[in-house]
Amino acid sequence: MASSRIALFAVALAAALACAAAPARAQKPRPVVVLDRIVAVVNDEVITRNDLEERTRLALMQLKQQGTPPPPRDALEKQILERMITDRVQLQFAKETGLRVDDAELDRALNRIAEQNKMSLGEMREALARDGVPFARFREDIRGEIIMTRLREREVENKILVTEGEIDNLIRTQQAQQGRGDEYHLSHLLVTVPENASPETIQARRARAEEALAQLRSGADFRQVAASFSDAPDALQGGALGWRDASKLPALFVETLKTMRTGEVSALLRSANGFHILRLNDRRGSSAPVIVRQTRARHILVKTNELVSEPEARRRLAALKERLDNGADFAELARLHSEDASGAKGGELGWLSPGDTVPEFERAMDALEAGQVSAPVKTQFGWHLIQVLGRRDADMSHERQRLEARMALRARKSDESYQEWLRQLRDRAFVQYRLEER
Repeated sequence: MASSRIALFAVALAAALACAAAPARAQKPRPVVVLDRIVAVVNDEVITRNDLEERTRLALMQLKQQGTPPPPRDALEKQILERMITDRVQLQFAKETGLRVDDAELDRALNRIAEQNKMSLGEMREALARDGVPFARFREDIRGEIIMTRLREREVENKILVTEGEIDNLIRTQQAQQGRGDEYHLSHLLVTVPENASPETIQARRARAEEALAQLRSGADFRQVAASFSDAPDALQGGALGWRDASKLPALFVETLKTMRTGEVSALLRSANGFHILRLNDRRGSSAPVIVRQTRARHILVKTNELVSEPEARRRLAALKERLDNGADFAELARLHSEDASGAKGGELGWLSPGDTVPEFERAMDALEAGQVSAPVKTQFGWHLIQVLGRRDADMSHERQRLEARMALRARKSDESYQEWLRQLRDRAFVQYRLEER
């Protein structure tokens, strides 16, 4: 299959060149002009030189905006090609397993991106055009990002289990450790090692990591070295991880960071995924408990799909809102009409803290008085009627402490499991490099 697809690409390219040269056959032969060429084969698909050059141009623009010195062009191209291969493998797997994002959902995501950047969709298109980014290309890149995020959720996130015993152990460890609330501002570089790699491959990957470490210790900019050497997803962001709570980092990292000084670069750290290098940019201790304003709310959700259009979902909720305004019982209507799991509990969501719901839901909820019912509210999940039952100021309760411990454990396991899953997926793929061919 792979060979047939590649052959078709080569035949089409040859035909185009032949047609272009036909009028000149009776004349002196002209030099062959290469319009495009294959730089990598990924299973039954190809990545072309034009694809790579466009991604490289966008990466250089991103590095410039971040103020990151660009690495040598050939090193950057190799890094970007590896990223394109990894992305392509994930998108192929998603397609094979039936994971899709339809146009309507993609349009909603694009509108949210425009809103987050305080632009209309038209203004965002104009801004992209000024940067030389075709909107159609940007649109498909966003579709790919959504698909890969959902793929990670399906293949990794949804399979992570955190037990009550693990939560108890983490809380006990935090309470026993001095400075348990430490946070670290980190930069990170990863050189991956394939699963079941030969000793020669491991040595070659170690040598690559040692070369990166040598450059860092000679004073090279970490962002530039990460962009040149790192296989981590954040390589083109200079390896920046930002602030990370100690409880959300692998134990290997925490043990190393405890003894590091601000600005120091670690030695090579070996994990199942490969070789890591850390830079400690800053650290800070735990802060006083934060008092948060919580809202107790319930809702009725009507989802949109092939059978229920947006106008129909809104019409249904408007009819329910009218019944509520005339004295109907919210909990009863939620049990009868809500398509959310909370419907069985009368739509009850419990006490919600800031950030517990999507922004559109939270904005509508925050605008309500106690007892008030909202007009129909649209989110990525469908259309909602929201009722606020009460508000309170609360500190970090025992329940909240356990929730944060659970989230920290999930985040730690997620990062490790995702890297392992991605490595296995990549190792199973057929990849042929042709970047060096001329």
